[in-house]
Amino acid sequence: MAEPDEKAQAAIDEALAREAEAQAGSEEYSLSDDRRVKTLSPTALVVKRFLRNRVAMAGLIILAFMFIFSFVGGVVSPYREDQLFYRYDDQNKQYAGVTRNTDFRYITENDSDFPSVARAKIVLALKSGEPTFEAGDITYRYEEVGEDFYAIYAGDGDYPVALATYNTVSNSLSNDKLPFAFQYAILLAATNGKTSFEYEGKTYTIDEAGSVMDGATEVAYASRYVIRAIMSDVFLTRMFKEQLVEAIDAGESEFHFTDEDGVTAGYTISFDSATQGWSVMRSASSKVFDTYSPPSWEHPLGTDRNGMDMLTRLMYGGRVSLYIGFIVVFIETAIGVISGGISGYFGGWVDNLIMRIVDVFYCIPSLPIIIILGAAMDALRVDPQIRMVYLMLLLGFLGWAGVARLVRGQILSLREQEFMVAAEATGIRASRRIFRHLIPNVIPQLIVAMTMNLGTTIITEATLSFLGLGVKFPFASWGNIISDVNETFVLTNYWFIWIPAGVCLLSTVLAFNLVGDGLRDAFDPKMKR
Repeated sequence: MAEPDEKAQAAIDEALAREAEAQAGSEEYSLSDDRRVKTLSPTALVVKRFLRNRVAMAGLIILAFMFIFSFVGGVVSPYREDQLFYRYDDQNKQYAGVTRNTDFRYITENDSDFPSVARAKIVLALKSGEPTFEAGDITYRYEEVGEDFYAIYAGDGDYPVALATYNTVSNSLSNDKLPFAFQYAILLAATNGKTSFEYEGKTYTIDEAGSVMDGATEVAYASRYVIRAIMSDVFLTRMFKEQLVEAIDAGESEFHFTDEDGVTAGYTISFDSATQGWSVMRSASSKVFDTYSPPSWEHPLGTDRNGMDMLTRLMYGGRVSLYIGFIVVFIETAIGVISGGISGYFGGWVDNLIMRIVDVFYCIPSLPIIIILGAAMDALRVDPQIRMVYLMLLLGFLGWAGVARLVRGQILSLREQEFMVAAEATGIRASRRIFRHLIPNVIPQLIVAMTMNLGTTIITEATLSFLGLGVKFPFASWGNIISDVNETFVLTNYWFIWIPAGVCLLSTVLAFNLVGDGLRDAFDPKMKR
């Protein structure tokens, strides 16, 4: 009897072993075990989908680089946004103008004593031999004092109001005009061949060279050449004028002159057929803006037309463009969420009213309005910083209609669902139901819309700045940097001015669009896992 018992016991032990093995297998997959199958939260699932999108990740990397470039680069840059750089150039600048008198020149105390009409009439009188002529209400008469030298009197006056002569009297000591009476005394003495004359109780002498001397000092001289410096603070000495006239008479195109300080400068002479005179150019080293300097170690991307470092301007320009893009989008989103949330939740006449307002904003011609306001701000000379604030407010105020429609459409589909019925049944007030229960469910779509709108806003700002209606100097933005390329010569010869700014603008807008597409795909519940 022991053998059957042993067989039965073995069968029982085997059954128990199988049961234990089955229980062990079931415990391995128990939901209460740490080795159970893990599921992802909705947020983690969205992040995982986004991270798997290589195109979206590329856009995110580009955006991260542009943010570091714009916000960190401006801090570590050794230059300021508006810092100017200079260089010294040897340039030929117009120094003086020379004219040889071939017609009468008129010397007056005041130009009103002998106006231009009278000057034209005396030429006719001299040709016809008439001793008098009329100009306006005044009768003039002239008297020949010497060869090619006439004194002109007004009415019965016995002292001339003007002198007509080919010679002019120049001051030897300064650029100040000599008194009319003194010039008359000099010309009268020179015409009569006198070697001295008196003026205001002082005796002056005239030498063979025509110099008027006050003792040993030359105070004036007469000449047929009129030589004037271009800059009013430059005084041309008698010696310089004589050497210049000698060079002109000899037909020379250049000459050198050593001044009293021993400094020798070179001058070039060219005849101007339009003015029938000579232009005198001086070669000098001048401090000028370091404009359109090519890339170098000091300026890796060169300098712009104002002599500012292009790399630094790009950094600060990216900061301004991104600032404007984000602030405008936040303004659009804030207005659109409030109006769209109220419209979609309440419906009825409230919905109709808000949607008609949205339709009006869709019909507003934004660009003409911005152009008009930009011209008005130019006329009022609005500060560039305040102008940027106005630009952001204007773009945000004109662009909220699309966000409002998006939010309204989402809320119309959400407000009839069970969780909203439960929220209404619990007595939660309408504002809380909208902003605590409905709007959070629209955030995924808002994030996608905001990301896509950022690129559009940056392009709009760049376009306005390019047209001179946006960000103004000295502030930089990628748009007004590109606006420097307003000439074909700059476009073809200075690539470092516009290509880097264009690449930054293109990369940033493209990156925002790629990230927006990636977020849209990640939030789509119908996307394949």
